[in-house]
Amino acid sequence: MHFIISHKVPLRGYLYQYSPFWVKEAAMKYRDRVDIISQILEAANGGNVTRTKLAYKAFLNYSQLKENLAALIQKDLLWYDEDTQTFKTTEKGLRFLDTYNLIGDMIKDEQQKWIQWG
Repeated sequence: MHFIISHKVPLRGYLYQYSPFWVKEAAMKYRDRVDIISQILEAANGGNVTRTKLAYKAFLNYSQLKENLAALIQKDLLWYDEDTQTFKTTEKGLRFLDTYNLIGDMIKDEQQKWIQWG
């Protein structure tokens, strides 16, 4: 059986690094809010990202994106430039991403230890 490999599964990186598209689609349904927030911040990292690009990169529909953008802007994790109508991850948002990725790596390492012992 052959699988077409897609990009990384966005679930904290500790389930599968690469998965066929159908695994990714199934996994996308069960993201928690922290996973969604991290994907939005990652997508906006570097700045000058439009709503459309954020929705596409974070796999969100418009209403989901709108709800999360308001919360991220209010918490100063994301900055909105009204002139260019684009978003950028703030320093606080980058610290959040660093912490999120650090915790994900720690979980992945622990899972690898359990796999080796099992």
